[in-house]
Amino acid sequence: MATRKWTQSSRVREGRPFPLGATWDGLGVNFALYSRHANKVELCLFDSRNREIERIALPEYTNEVWHGYLPDVRPGQRYGYRVHGPYAPQDGHRFNPNKLLLDPYAKQIVGEIKWAPHLFGYTLGHRDADLSFDRRDSAPYMPRCAVIDPAFSWGSERAPATPWDRSVIYEAHVRGLTMQHPGVPQAERGTFSALRHDAVVDHLVHLGVTAIELLPVHAYVDDQQLLERGLRNYWGYNTIGFFAPQPRYLSLETVAEFKQMIARLHSVGIEVILDVVYNHTAEGNELGPTLSFKGIDNASYYRLADDRRFYINDTGTGNTFDLTNAGALRMVMDSLRYWVAEMRVDGFRFDLATILGRERHGFDPSGSFLDAVRQDPVLSQVKLIAEPWDIGPGGYQLGQFPPGWAEWNDRFRDTTRALWRGDAGQLPEFAARFTGSADLFDHHGRRPSASINLVTAHDGYTLHDLVSYNDRHNEANGEDNRDGHSHNLSCNHGVEGDTDDAGILALRSRQMRNLLGTLLLAQGTPMLLAGDEFGHSQQGNNNAYCQDNPLSWIDWERAAQPGPQAQAAFVRRALALRRRYGLLRRNRFLTGDFDASLGMRDIEWRRPDGAPMGEGDWHNPDQRALLIVLDGRSPDSGLREPGRHVSLALLLNPSDQERRFRPSDQTLSFRRVVLQTDDAPLEMDEEGQWTLPARSLCLLASSSAG
Repeated sequence: MATRKWTQSSRVREGRPFPLGATWDGLGVNFALYSRHANKVELCLFDSRNREIERIALPEYTNEVWHGYLPDVRPGQRYGYRVHGPYAPQDGHRFNPNKLLLDPYAKQIVGEIKWAPHLFGYTLGHRDADLSFDRRDSAPYMPRCAVIDPAFSWGSERAPATPWDRSVIYEAHVRGLTMQHPGVPQAERGTFSALRHDAVVDHLVHLGVTAIELLPVHAYVDDQQLLERGLRNYWGYNTIGFFAPQPRYLSLETVAEFKQMIARLHSVGIEVILDVVYNHTAEGNELGPTLSFKGIDNASYYRLADDRRFYINDTGTGNTFDLTNAGALRMVMDSLRYWVAEMRVDGFRFDLATILGRERHGFDPSGSFLDAVRQDPVLSQVKLIAEPWDIGPGGYQLGQFPPGWAEWNDRFRDTTRALWRGDAGQLPEFAARFTGSADLFDHHGRRPSASINLVTAHDGYTLHDLVSYNDRHNEANGEDNRDGHSHNLSCNHGVEGDTDDAGILALRSRQMRNLLGTLLLAQGTPMLLAGDEFGHSQQGNNNAYCQDNPLSWIDWERAAQPGPQAQAAFVRRALALRRRYGLLRRNRFLTGDFDASLGMRDIEWRRPDGAPMGEGDWHNPDQRALLIVLDGRSPDSGLREPGRHVSLALLLNPSDQERRFRPSDQTLSFRRVVLQTDDAPLEMDEEGQWTLPARSLCLLASSSAG
């Protein structure tokens, strides 16, 4: 077959180096691509049948950006790039113009990757491995970029701008939340359109959450080895396009669908936070495919080892994005600003965020990226949440992110799990976590809300499985149950997995309410995992990253049954109390110090008999039950009811024996049960004591003359 000859188009104009990407100006399209080390960039245009119809060399190179303008191109045009330069892996360069490349700034990607040897810059199986050079065209196996028209009528849409101290986050998956929802039309399930449907929106509003945090929605790649096992990448932590929404989440084949979802959720006061993965891409290590960044400017986009043939792998995925490089840093910042300014999201949760703050010498709270975000007039005003760890050197950085950031608090997670499992010696650590983790976050003006409190998340057991399994059961992943965490602090309470034992089922239900109650009553920002309000199960799989099927999808039919509905009602009740009682969401750290002018402490730690906790009590491994008094008479308590001050007493009994509590004293009398996890009604006896069943909690309210 003869090789097709491409000629330079006479209509291409100089264009501009900014903005990067493909930009429709109403008359034509400007194309701009950053590549410091390339010596030629070809723009490839495709017809509606994905046939390559034209190659146009971008005529200008300004400030490391290749650019050109085509006056006759319109929105909907499909395109990609071929980039010329040295193929010298030992020097960090992997240019190969035989490989069609995705524009890093593409606003829409059409189609999905079809795995084939043609996608690799080197010849698979060659004796020289990645040092060899593959001349096969990858275009037939690649998706295409598409030019978009960004016009959208937002109408009266306004961002909710929910204060941090009133925020409650609901972590969800676009497909998992909606694929089995009977109230969503079949054609819309699993897409952004489903998330704006009344049936879904009403559930979120009725539950009482203020923000939905979506697992990655940027365009990502299904791993070849997963497809070969009949699985696919479900979670989406394998990004290839940081401006484009994942194609399978679009039912309307237009990015305006995402904006419609945002507008609908904002209309009912719900913020949208995106889980984003700027620490690595889907191109893997030196043996991975050439899809975009690797072929555009490998040496600029990735952190390379001293032997520049190889990649630094602080992510465990093969490569690490290099945010100490100006071009890579600009791409990430431009992406974030795009999602805020153009798509109007309300914040981001950053996967493996320690990498984003790692300079050449290690993690730095004043590193290039963290400083860039902090000074940015757009990004500094949205919610920023760090997953404060990775597998690189000095990777665990909980509490070390700069002002303006919140962080996932795994110590809250682990301590809460251990406490309710009945582990000894948890009270000192629990006291610190329950009060907002001041030891971690009380610096530089950070607030208790900087602690994102969680008991479960997408990565790990669901709440139901946390109280139903001792061991992981990940056989469905096809990795011989070797994957996933083995240290889960879980308990099956007598039987592994499903059971008909009424006693075990009742205990598991109570334990789920105990964990939920602790999460929603603690200082800090609570995060719920979607489905936990119903007791959703993944059958013991604690690493369902590849399970895009009913194992991970929420079973809304089961959720409508009496037991799950009762649990959802408990969550709604706890969140209503959190909204009502400012004591549960203070904007200042609790100190426990005595205020002589008021004759009180903002928080008191007591034994069940009402006596103050002494040093010996805190370190007594057999001491498990605890009484916590939050005094509402403090001027900055955040709670006032007409004509009276309201204080709260939380009775915790994680032990396996019932305990008697005496919360009242001469100044406070607790008589109202406002939340409890045991099914039987609780009553105060004639001596002013409450008998709390084993493994349960109770929240009491007290009034005194104001």
